Amino acid sequence: MDGISKAFPGVNALKNVNLEVGYGEIVALMGENGAGKSTLMKILTGIHQPDKGKIVYRGNEIQLNNPKAAISEGIVMIHQELSPIPEMTIAENILIGREPVYKFMNVVNSRKLRETAKELLSLMDLNLDPDTKMKELSISEMQMVEIVKALSYDARLIIMDEPTSAISNKEVDKLFEVIFKLKQKNISIIYISHKIEEIYKITDSITILRDGEYIDSCATKTLKYDDLITKMVGRELKDIFPKENIGLQKTLLEINHFNKAGEFSDINFSLRKGEILGVSGLMGAGRTELAEAIFGLTPPDSGTLILEGKEIKISNPKSAINHGIGLIPEDRKLKGLVLNRTVMENISLVYLDHFCTFFGVLKLKNEKRESKRQIQDLRIKAHSINQEVENLSGGNQQKVVLSKWLIGNARILIFDEPTRGIDINAKAEIYKIMTNFIKQGKAIIMISSELPELIGMCDRILVLHKGKISGELSRKEFNQEKILKAAMGEVETNDHLS
Repeated sequence: MDGISKAFPGVNALKNVNLEVGYGEIVALMGENGAGKSTLMKILTGIHQPDKGKIVYRGNEIQLNNPKAAISEGIVMIHQELSPIPEMTIAENILIGREPVYKFMNVVNSRKLRETAKELLSLMDLNLDPDTKMKELSISEMQMVEIVKALSYDARLIIMDEPTSAISNKEVDKLFEVIFKLKQKNISIIYISHKIEEIYKITDSITILRDGEYIDSCATKTLKYDDLITKMVGRELKDIFPKENIGLQKTLLEINHFNKAGEFSDINFSLRKGEILGVSGLMGAGRTELAEAIFGLTPPDSGTLILEGKEIKISNPKSAINHGIGLIPEDRKLKGLVLNRTVMENISLVYLDHFCTFFGVLKLKNEKRESKRQIQDLRIKAHSINQEVENLSGGNQQKVVLSKWLIGNARILIFDEPTRGIDINAKAEIYKIMTNFIKQGKAIIMISSELPELIGMCDRILVLHKGKISGELSRKEFNQEKILKAAMGEVETNDHLS
């Protein structure tokens, strides 16, 4: 891609950007949210047309007027946002539009459809029934099926956008094995991820964008970590984890004997004012289910919740909100935002009654004033309070999710994967917001698959294994190996890993 430029109303998304990918090469495309990565890939896959520049593919200049044209050239993209058809089977999703049919009849050959899908699933060592409906799969399983679907095309260039954001470590290893097999077959890959350790593990070179401009391309093995960060954000980024010794205060919340059939059992822990309590564990350990139980989305079958010494009942999210408990969900687009509404409407959504008169009439002036203050305080990059949230970068969307809790009386925030899919600069800003929150004598429960951020930000870490607490570590005991062993069930529940 040579000299690619693209402008939208009010913004120059790309300015003279270059990207080069060799045969059988794995190229990382790096940059902050909003750097232009998605726009560049949408041009490469025929979704957008460039205003300037050219694409030379396998020795020939090509025009990609639509996604079908890109697929016909063997250019396929695995999108970060999954788009399965829930009521259709795995086989139907993988081969949609390409179903095998009987000769001389316009009827799908169901047997051949299942057999073909099963062969493709075996490429990823996935033991899934092709007749299973997509709605019955976990998010990680849906992600793996999406990868299989991309591989099912005769692809010569595969674009992977955050492919490991919702899959387990074991599935990540499988994915990497497939990537290396593709490389051996001379298939090229553009790999987009904010997990920098992955970039250094599997890529051959790194191309960096910043603010819609091409910054540099380097061999991965020659580019130092600090230099990569500097090129991405335009400055040296120090102290990503702004952990301060605030000093823990009295107990704010106690969870006693929380049980939910098939999800978690006998969960006991306390949370103190000024504390960030981490929750670690492998996918399926019950972390999100525990968070949703505390918040009242799916109340536990049994157990008690004590807030500042008084037992309370939380049967739904409204009662949780009334007691000052908020949830930043794992999937911000599905559960945290109303994407087709404005920044202002999303910010005021939880505490909308704060902006209403006694008769329920919305005071638009107050709503606007508070929204503008949140945008300024959290440094949300938006053209205006009236911009639709779906048009913001991932990091700014996450800040909007956060802001709607900060305008109310929330004393406890549950963060479920708070920095998933956002760049390192946005991560640092989210961590600062978290630190400022607990400085006010409030507390955070932080669920994360990223061990460095748990170790960097938390005062204690609980580890879950198959729905039970398998370990608890104080800050002086933090160690990745200990956490992983507990996550795999190699430590007894009553062993504090000291």
